[in-house]
Amino acid sequence: MKHILEVVGLKKQFGGVHAVDDLHFSIKKHTITGLIGPNGAGKTTVFNLITQFLPADGGTVFYSGAVLPHAQPEKVVRMGIARTFQQIRVCKTLTVRENLLLACSKKYDRWWDCFRRRDERALSDNVEKMLKTIGLEHMSESPASELSYGQSKLVELARTFLIDAKLILLDEPASGINPTFLLTIEKMIFDLKKEGKTIFVIEHNLPFLMRISDEILAMNEGKFLCQGTPEEVQQNPQLLAAYLGETSIFNLQTSNSEC
Repeated sequence: MKHILEVVGLKKQFGGVHAVDDLHFSIKKHTITGLIGPNGAGKTTVFNLITQFLPADGGTVFYSGAVLPHAQPEKVVRMGIARTFQQIRVCKTLTVRENLLLACSKKYDRWWDCFRRRDERALSDNVEKMLKTIGLEHMSESPASELSYGQSKLVELARTFLIDAKLILLDEPASGINPTFLLTIEKMIFDLKKEGKTIFVIEHNLPFLMRISDEILAMNEGKFLCQGTPEEVQQNPQLLAAYLGETSIFNLQTSNSEC
C-alpha cells in the first residue's frame, strides 16, 4: 500500500462558509508532506476533521487502506494518528518529565496509569532520550509553567512524538520559534521519518517547510489547489495568485501567521 492517508470528497461548512469543500488528496507513507494555503484556506479544519475533533459534513478519510471510523479523538490516537495544535497544550502544573510520561498513557485504560510502575525502565529510557533531544534534561523536574514559549513548544512536540504513532500531524510547529529551537525541531522531524513515520505539517514558515518536505499540498478556500514536490509547487501560478501574486512568498518568514 503506497498511501497511509487518503481524503475523498471531504466537506465541512460553518454557516454559509464552506471551510472544506469537496477536498481530495493522498499522503504517501514514510514521507514529510507540507500543507500550505492563505489564511482561512481551511488547513487546520482539515486536521480537525482527520483527527475527529470536528465531525465532517461529507466525504471519507482512509487510513492505512481502511475507512477511518467515526470515533472520539483519543481513539483516533490509539489507531496511530497523533497531532499537535496551534496553541500549546502542555500541562503547566506537571513537571516536564510528567508531561512526557503522559504520552505513554494511550497504552492503558486510564491516563493516570502512565505514572504507575509498568515497563518502568523502557518508559524512563524513552523519556530520558527525548529530554536530551530537546535539551531540557536540566529542567526535567521543573513545573512546565517555568518554561519559555519555545521550550513549551518543544515539550509538546516531544510528547506527541513519544506516542509512537504512524501518522503525525503538526500544526505550525515553527510558529514563534527561534532559529536554535527550529534546528532542533527540524532534526526531530527528520529522525521521525528515518524511523518510518509519516509526517503531515501545516506551516506558514515557507522556507522551513520547503526545506523539510518531500511533497507540498496546497489548498485555497477549502479546495484542493495543487500537490507536488517543493520545486514544482513553487512554480504553480494558481498558488502564487492565491497568496500575494509574487514568487517572493517562498523567501518570506511568516511563521507567526495563523490559519
